[in-house]
Amino acid sequence: MVAPKGSSSVAVIKPFLGVEPSYDDTNYIAETAVLIGDVTLGTEASIWHHCTLRGDVNWIRVGAGTNVQDHTVVHVTHGTAPADIGARVTIGHGAIIHGCTIED
Repeated sequence: MVAPKGSSSVAVIKPFLGVEPSYDDTNYIAETAVLIGDVTLGTEASIWHHCTLRGDVNWIRVGAGTNVQDHTVVHVTHGTAPADIGARVTIGHGAIIHGCTIED
């Protein structure tokens, strides 16, 4: 669930170098979240308030049922370190995830 386009409360979901974030109707994306570039959310993944997932120079995958809690930052390293977060994972409030793999 994402706030409707044109609403005053809409998550920032932006392409980067022509690659758009991928999500579906089963996802919850808070109004204050930011998704940029090559970010893919699995079914029923949730991205909470003030999270930033920045897939600008590599990719980010968030597994099905994963919960990314408030104020988390997920970013990557060019060419060497994508961020691969498994299924049914809880990322705690304020975490910084930098180009790593977190298994199911």
